Amino acid sequence: QVHLVESGGGLVQAGGSLRLSCAASGLSFPNYSAAWFRQAPGKEREFVGVVNRAYGTRYGDSVDGRFTISRDNAKNTVYLEVNGLKPEDTGVYYCAASATTSTLADHFPFWGQGTQVTVSS
Repeated sequence: QVHLVESGGGLVQAGGSLRLSCAASGLSFPNYSAAWFRQAPGKEREFVGVVNRAYGTRYGDSVDGRFTISRDNAKNTVYLEVNGLKPEDTGVYYCAASATTSTLADHFPFWGQGTQVTVSS
C-alpha cells in the first residue's frame, strides 16, 4: 500500500521560509514523478512543481522563483522549499506521486493528506 506523508507546514510570518517534506512508502520511489500541489481557501488545487528522471524539475505557471522542489531517493522523500513567503501562499500543500511525467492532478494516483501552510501578514 502506498503512503505519502507530508510534514513541515505551519504558521509563518510573511517573508519567512518553510521546507515541506513528503515521505513515500509502498512504491519504487525513484521511478515515480513526485509533485507538489496546493489549494488555497476557496480556490481549486493548483500545480506547484514536479521532479522526475525525465526532465528534472518543472514548476507551475503561477509559481515564481521562490519555490524549489527537490528529492532524496535514498530517503524516499521529496521536498518543497519556499522562501519569501507571502499571505497568498496560504493553503494546504499536497504531495503526489505518478508513474507518468504529467503535471495534471488527475494523472497522479497517489496523494498525501496535505499539510497546512498559513502565512500571516
